[in-house]
Amino acid sequence: MSSSQIDNLISMLNQIETNNNYKKTDEETAMIVANHVKKFWARSMKANITKYADSDGAQLSPAIKLALAQL
Repeated sequence: MSSSQIDNLISMLNQIETNNNYKKTDEETAMIVANHVKKFWARSMKANITKYADSDGAQLSPAIKLALAQL
């Protein structure tokens, strides 16, 4: 997967997090993000972002890292 595709997935995760983290803990936000990804993302998208998180993950927030660990 190209870096621009990973950047796009990261951007999408950041948008989901931003739209769902108002006055919530990282754990609560992570649960919401994980549920969204499970319901709406293709397997290939989940596999690619999980691979990125496992190998680097530097651009992922703590809540997103928690969410990806739930997949």
